[in-house]
Amino acid sequence: MFAVPHLADFVKAYDVRGLVPDQLSPDVARAIGAAFAEVVAIPDGSSGIVIGHDMRPSSPELSAAFAAGVTARGVDVTLIGLCSTDGLYYASGALDLPGAMFTASHNPAQYNGIKLCRSAARPVGQDSGLAEIRDLAQWMLDGGTGLAEPVGGPGSVTTRDLLGDYAAFLRGLVDLSGSRPLKVVVDAGNGMGGHTVPAVLGTGAGLPELPLTIVPLYFELDGTFPNHEANPLDPANLVDLQAAVREHGADIGLAFDGDADRCFVVDADGEPVSPSAVTGLVAVREIARARAGGDTDVAIVHNVISSAAVREIVLEADATPVRTRVGHSFIKAEMARAGAVFGGEHSAHYYFRDFWFADTGMLAAMHVLAALGEQDEPLSRLCAEYERYVASGEINSTVQDQAGAVEQVRAWAQVRGAQTDELDGLTVRSPEGEAPTWWFNVRASNTEPLLRLNVEAADRETMTQVRDEMLALIRSGAAGDDAGHRPADSAGAAS
Repeated sequence: MFAVPHLADFVKAYDVRGLVPDQLSPDVARAIGAAFAEVVAIPDGSSGIVIGHDMRPSSPELSAAFAAGVTARGVDVTLIGLCSTDGLYYASGALDLPGAMFTASHNPAQYNGIKLCRSAARPVGQDSGLAEIRDLAQWMLDGGTGLAEPVGGPGSVTTRDLLGDYAAFLRGLVDLSGSRPLKVVVDAGNGMGGHTVPAVLGTGAGLPELPLTIVPLYFELDGTFPNHEANPLDPANLVDLQAAVREHGADIGLAFDGDADRCFVVDADGEPVSPSAVTGLVAVREIARARAGGDTDVAIVHNVISSAAVREIVLEADATPVRTRVGHSFIKAEMARAGAVFGGEHSAHYYFRDFWFADTGMLAAMHVLAALGEQDEPLSRLCAEYERYVASGEINSTVQDQAGAVEQVRAWAQVRGAQTDELDGLTVRSPEGEAPTWWFNVRASNTEPLLRLNVEAADRETMTQVRDEMLALIRSGAAGDDAGHRPADSAGAAS
């Protein structure tokens, strides 16, 4: 007997992410597919839905069940099979269809999930349709009946291979053909990077050869992740890449997460390049590209815990920095509002206007490769101008009275004469004129009794002092110790 799960337990703010099959089963996927057709495709007047999936063992069956739910509501389906999440966004944009991607990104093998978007890769989150999809699917799973039969009968299913089109599209945005020869180690973590990297950076999709020597690590598609978790956010999962870069004398190392929508970079010494530095580097390139295309008012979006260097770099390029809350739905909404050419997050999500405002780690990686390949300096020197401050990384503390702890921090800031704002949590900046400069942000988790602290300062001593003082204040009388500490500028909401 099928036990109906409570969808609110695993339909999150931005996507679906649950255990297979206890939470996310074919029956659940079918109901969510039908609900997606009713809530998004039909009201939007879409001619169909495009569906892709990652390499997890459960993905083919779940995506087929979702497709059955869609077609049962009279909506056509285009199946594109194995793809990265940004490959699904490409399909949604190029075909102008709503999309569903079956992946649990970097989560362990027992999970799977669904990322949903409207046509042109526009996001679907709790405030833009996901709550309605969840509630309708729950109603159907609980035995609800009464949905009218589709007038034209069930929808059709067609299959398309868009990998070559996706690769060609990205190559049209960043030309790597004139690069100096580069040796590039890529750790796909047995995820979808093993599918997309040979197509985009190699000749796997029939495109011309580039002056890149790719050294592959874990390109075999395997959703059980036999080598390490496909989560480059955790430094333990970068160790193999760092060792291989040094062993092969490579110019650069790239690590993709499970669905290959995020990309992390290490230099020739195996040292990680912070996502904020990548944001700054790509921002400068996209600003120049937009200006060359005739744009005069160019905007770049970054979130509240990106390095202060990002804002400085954008201003130095005579463009407009736009600061927003953490989370892809906020980034995408702000990019659309401001018409921004690019947006970057501390969690290594990179968003491009020319990619339907969606995130693509592959395109960001191509920009870094192009910047490296068009000059003779090593990556460490190239990125030095974008790495200006010392960051703590995100530090989680278990705190039952989150509001009370934040008020203590606010009182501390007031006594110090520090500057504050509440765009996302509480951000505190050093008083005007104080040197060395520092800032920090304290945010409450939406789902757990955690406070997240990020600190950045002009030097390590100042960063350490502010970090330790804040942790002592946050944890005074709090219920818990350090619940997780990630290295500088590599933490945050990964997806």
